[in-house]
Amino acid sequence: MPTLSPAAERFREAMSRVAATVFVVTTDGPAGRHGATATSIASLTDEPPTLLVCLNVWSRAHKLAIENRRLAVNTLSAGDEALARAFSRPSGGVDDGRFDLGEWETLKSGAPVLKGSVAAFDGRIVSSTMVGTHAALFVEIDAIAYAEPPRDGLAYHRRTYRPFSAG
Repeated sequence: MPTLSPAAERFREAMSRVAATVFVVTTDGPAGRHGATATSIASLTDEPPTLLVCLNVWSRAHKLAIENRRLAVNTLSAGDEALARAFSRPSGGVDDGRFDLGEWETLKSGAPVLKGSVAAFDGRIVSSTMVGTHAALFVEIDAIAYAEPPRDGLAYHRRTYRPFSAG
């Protein structure tokens, strides 16, 4: 296996070979409602329950989440590829109907939560830091919902959406 320099395009190609769970991150509040597809999300700690959510600093999702200070992380099911695609498009700052797909409810924060998602995490941004083109948001979780029985999830791998088994 050859060793290559970590140029941006090589880094993106290497990361495309690593499967990632697909999420829709949503926010709602005084700054407005919005949502975007994301894959850079991880559990940080369970005391207190906290997620690491990474969003592009130039995105509308980041701008509104920071202003609202609240967000929800919705883990997409295997059949949610249309939602993933709809929420990955730039919105241009208008309600483009993306929330017309799926059924939505709210938990504690008021951010839209996808009914029947594999798992949904609702919380508040307690800290953020910029790293290059993205912001790492530390989100303390106030409410959780998940599908019963467990559903298969949606992954992004080699630039394609793929289902993965819940077990």
